[in-house]
Amino acid sequence: MFYDIEGPIQEFSWGKFVIAGMEHSKSFQGKVGAGKDIRLIGTEVSKWKERQGHLLSEEMVTRVFDRNIETLIIGLGASGALECPESVEKYIKEQGIDEVILLKTQDACKKYNELYHSGKKVALLAHGTC
Repeated sequence: MFYDIEGPIQEFSWGKFVIAGMEHSKSFQGKVGAGKDIRLIGTEVSKWKERQGHLLSEEMVTRVFDRNIETLIIGLGASGALECPESVEKYIKEQGIDEVILLKTQDACKKYNELYHSGKKVALLAHGTC
């Protein structure tokens, strides 16, 4: 779990994000907001629908290029089940993003907020479960 009233990511728990006061989750009742897997740039949240399974591929890294991003943080899930091969990290850097940070999602949320508040141009791709 992660809490930070300052945000923009105010809360993360299994399958649920609260960003700038809006919930993004998926439960038995259905999807709320962008769902349990998100893409975040600034305070703009969208569904990270390309993430499938637990092995990240180049095709799953979408809509973060050509956005003037310096750092891409990838939330590997609450338990860290999502794997990111070195070849995918290399691909991201070849597309013009200088730094790739891989963390469990709760730690990725904390890092995102830190970099966001320091003025860095940062994006987050986060898996909200596993």
